[in-house]
Amino acid sequence: MGKASVGLCVVGAILAGTPVLRAWRVARDLPSKLTKAFGVAVPIRPSALVYADLFSGISQRNVRSEVLVYGKAAEMELSLDFYRAESSVPAPLIVVIHGGSWNSGDNKDFIPLNQYLAGRGFAVADVLYRLAPRWHFPAASDDVRAAIEFLKQRADSLKIDPNRIVLLGRSSGGQIALNVAYSTKDPAIRGAISFYGPMDLRWSWDHPGSPLVIDTRAVLSDYLGGSPSEVWANYDAASPIRFVNAGTPPTLLFHGDRDELVFSYHSNALSRRLTEAGVPNLDVALPWATHGFDYIFRGPGGQISTYAIEYFLSRVLK
Repeated sequence: MGKASVGLCVVGAILAGTPVLRAWRVARDLPSKLTKAFGVAVPIRPSALVYADLFSGISQRNVRSEVLVYGKAAEMELSLDFYRAESSVPAPLIVVIHGGSWNSGDNKDFIPLNQYLAGRGFAVADVLYRLAPRWHFPAASDDVRAAIEFLKQRADSLKIDPNRIVLLGRSSGGQIALNVAYSTKDPAIRGAISFYGPMDLRWSWDHPGSPLVIDTRAVLSDYLGGSPSEVWANYDAASPIRFVNAGTPPTLLFHGDRDELVFSYHSNALSRRLTEAGVPNLDVALPWATHGFDYIFRGPGGQISTYAIEYFLSRVLK
């Protein structure tokens, strides 16, 4: 029994370490893929995966946020957390949209990346928006647009450059981020970033996830106000993949191949459509990763995505 226990422990340790080994391959190939997709840039971090940082953490400034109220809906205040850039000149703006299946979540889960980017000279606004099922599409997208206009109008006092904006969203927030970036046609929006976001909502309805993991159709119905047969126009209007054209902003996508909440098909399909339209893009596929893989900022997924984001920002915001 003792030998068997030791053997199982060894096997468990090997299996636990395989994501790090598989991450090395992704990290190794990432710089050349970024260069091919977006052009040549000087990376900020020494490598896409620094093994020492898995234990010591990624160095970052402890930038404090301030709450700004950007609007009101039905007597409810709409707010965002604003991280001022550590910069002496007007800073580019990163607008962050949280996930939560459009019916939950807030802007407190991924603070380390916000602080890191602020310490690197980017202003960051992490936006709260109206949630389903009380509020249907396009309420959340409209709120993000309102937040962007609010920030633009206060560009001087907030020390931001209103003409250099990138949207970043996670999960359902990825759908909102790209929906706004693609449909608003604002030249100030220079790029869009999605972490494991759903891009084709009709496809999601036709290919729901396991009911043991998520009730896909109930989530979509709550957000869009019904099934595709009832509100087909909302499914199309909320699907970023349907807005792709030659003028779509450059896009950076992240998705784990083991994601059971939002299948990697979404990022794969969107990347193909962007490439067909001649839009610079990169779909960073993480074979070992599940939904929310970047939650551990110093982990393989967190390091790889941070490296890619900085590279992307240096190109689209130049």
